Amino acid sequence: MTAPASIQKKIATLRKTIEEHNYRYHVLAQPAIPDAAFDQLFKELKELEEKYPELITEDSPTQRVGNMPLKEFNQVKHEIPMLSLDNVFDQTEFEAFLQRIYQRLKISEPIEFTAEPKFDGVAISLIYHEGVLVRGATRGDGMTGEDVTLNMRTIPTVPLKLRGEEIPKVLEVRGEVYMPKALFLKFNDQAKKRDEKLFVNPRNAASGSLRQLDPKITAARPLAFYAYQVGLLEGYPMLETHYEMVQQIRNWGFPVSDLLKIVKGVPACETYYQKILQKRESLPLEIDGVVYKVNSFRLQRELGFVSRAPRWAVAYKFPAQEKITTVRAIEFNVGRTGAVTPIARLEPVFVGGATVSNATLHNFDELYRKDIRVGDTVIVRRAGDVIPEIVGSIKEQRPRATKIVKIPQYCPICNAEVIKPEGEAVARCTGGLYCSAQLKESAKHFAARRAMDIEGLGEKLIELLVDEKILNDVTDIYCLDHKTLAELPRMGDKSAENILKAITNSKHTTLERFLYALGIRDVGEATSRALTQYFGSIEKIKDASMDELQLVPDIGPIVAANIHAFFQQKHNLELIKKLQTYGVEWPQLKVSAKKQTLAGKTFVLTGTLLTLSRDEAKEKLLALGASVAGSVSKKTNYVVVGDNPGSKLTKAQELGIEVLDEDQLMQLLKS
Repeated sequence: MTAPASIQKKIATLRKTIEEHNYRYHVLAQPAIPDAAFDQLFKELKELEEKYPELITEDSPTQRVGNMPLKEFNQVKHEIPMLSLDNVFDQTEFEAFLQRIYQRLKISEPIEFTAEPKFDGVAISLIYHEGVLVRGATRGDGMTGEDVTLNMRTIPTVPLKLRGEEIPKVLEVRGEVYMPKALFLKFNDQAKKRDEKLFVNPRNAASGSLRQLDPKITAARPLAFYAYQVGLLEGYPMLETHYEMVQQIRNWGFPVSDLLKIVKGVPACETYYQKILQKRESLPLEIDGVVYKVNSFRLQRELGFVSRAPRWAVAYKFPAQEKITTVRAIEFNVGRTGAVTPIARLEPVFVGGATVSNATLHNFDELYRKDIRVGDTVIVRRAGDVIPEIVGSIKEQRPRATKIVKIPQYCPICNAEVIKPEGEAVARCTGGLYCSAQLKESAKHFAARRAMDIEGLGEKLIELLVDEKILNDVTDIYCLDHKTLAELPRMGDKSAENILKAITNSKHTTLERFLYALGIRDVGEATSRALTQYFGSIEKIKDASMDELQLVPDIGPIVAANIHAFFQQKHNLELIKKLQTYGVEWPQLKVSAKKQTLAGKTFVLTGTLLTLSRDEAKEKLLALGASVAGSVSKKTNYVVVGDNPGSKLTKAQELGIEVLDEDQLMQLLKS
């Protein structure tokens, strides 16, 4: 039946009233009516829409949830890339960032910056056409993200329709989805009572909740959204400053940070940083630093971008956080190479944005140096995504009768003997690939993206295949069939088909990837590449003597011994032959000794290069026989400096190491 005009008017009035109260509650934090009164308005609107479903619109407040679950997320391309920010970690690095801006702009007087907390959530792009939300997407790799529109519609602080009369034709607003700290703790507490999976920290909770294929699940999670920037804008004038634009975002109905300020000069920036650092614990959401942006859009355009970050903005990260907790137990983890690593099981403690219950003690030398025992009160440190570390124990609080932890005589997984060679810090299981722990880690390494790149063959699936005795060594990967995979828990025909396709694709690889995938001790990507470039074939590497291996740039006696020992083992040679029989192949290379013009030279790359990426520069240097290190030392021959070089440039200058700019590097590569 057709709705009377009075009903249409009533529905329009209810929607407008509800939107206004949503804005006052979520954006202004100034609710005008009690929750019960709001609920009554919402109920009245919902009942009218159920009676007259032809009047339901996508931007109605009742339509935040209601779609069928998705089968998968679609990929969407960002019209304007969502770049990440460069980081600085102390005042010296921050002042260097400012200095680069002044030099590029050729000015000396302080300029205006906006300063705001760096939210620790999930970066999101929201696009509105004629004022109505049409797409929500994750940042992804900056160029392409996942379409999470249906899930973004469930978040109360995301407006489905823009407020005001002057609405842009197209508006892209960028911001952060997060889970408030108090609601995160409550959510985890309820999940624990239901015996469900707990999230490690609010950021992981937000990310996991946002990537649910069923919007109803996302709607049940306590998510919120903060806007901090405009991307695409059509049909509305771009204002002169970032600060003005953020205030306009607020007028259109988005929550923005009340802590956004304009600052000018180093002292004002540092004062703001210290103020936010002191407020960190009391804020309702997780933050991990302060973001500074040049306020003027004209100056932003003049400064421009480097390959992955704007020159006009930086994230000044907070220092590592430390908390005190106790050691419940010390257990042992067995890695891919048989390394037995002591792991401290801790009384859970929230530090650095995460609930920490485990911390690695690295090796037994480190364990004994720090003298960590079961029952000890310890200081735990964590910064951002860095693995939690035990700084040390508080000896005054140590219980009586604690015992020094001994190296286990036998592997906790396969019961093989554990040995610790003289002069080495690491104890190792002697079980080799007969040890299921080593097999699991070896298979994970073999299938990894930088190795054989078998997409879909992840950690959980490999562990299951090993536990079920389906995978007895890595060659069994190429014996997997559709029936075996499809019958595994949480698998199906489509997933099995995709994994088998990835396995087939992995057969066509390169020698350096294959060498890296074999997991030879101390042979990483750089060493695999150096071996490939020097010898050209696996046969020549296999037959090389210790002396010949040490002729390869950056390979010393220890690494040479590990490579030589690997190829002396009969079972390793059989494994390689078996893989080749199953179709694993790579193009044969012709090696020219004349090309190794930079053999014996060590380079360090720092900052952002404009002509080519850091990875491309590294590839070209390695192709000429050079070594590329990650840190500056007395053994470094050259430091190549791009934009935002950081502390590596300072160290190079202190050590008197030759510094090359990008033009000089290009000349060197050409010559």
